[in-house]
Amino acid sequence: MKFHLADTTGLNTITGHGMDHVLVNGTRHARPLLVGPDVGPLAWAAPDFASLQASHFEALLEHSPELVLLGTGRRLRFPPPALTRCLADARVGIEVMDTPAACRTYNILGGEGRRVLAALLFDPA
Repeated sequence: MKFHLADTTGLNTITGHGMDHVLVNGTRHARPLLVGPDVGPLAWAAPDFASLQASHFEALLEHSPELVLLGTGRRLRFPPPALTRCLADARVGIEVMDTPAACRTYNILGGEGRRVLAALLFDPA
């Protein structure tokens, strides 16, 4: 396998994360967040995992992702399929994982030039 350093200059990169925040290009964000290589970071209207609605996922389509990474907080939780149906209908993939894993995966896929969109949630305090 060949390894090489990806040039992410000018792209949004997650530079750190904790249980209640992420750093995007060094700036701390502690509220639900959308970030793509050339999207945002933007506040996401979904307040927490328990409050997710179909409209939260429909809003993701405005950014034309090929893949959405849903970070569900400290632990992996799957939303009901009815909420994410709009993504399947638009032929947009979705991968669900805890938020730290979503951050790591986002950086890899963004560095590969993929149209990835991370939708990141944090657990209530």
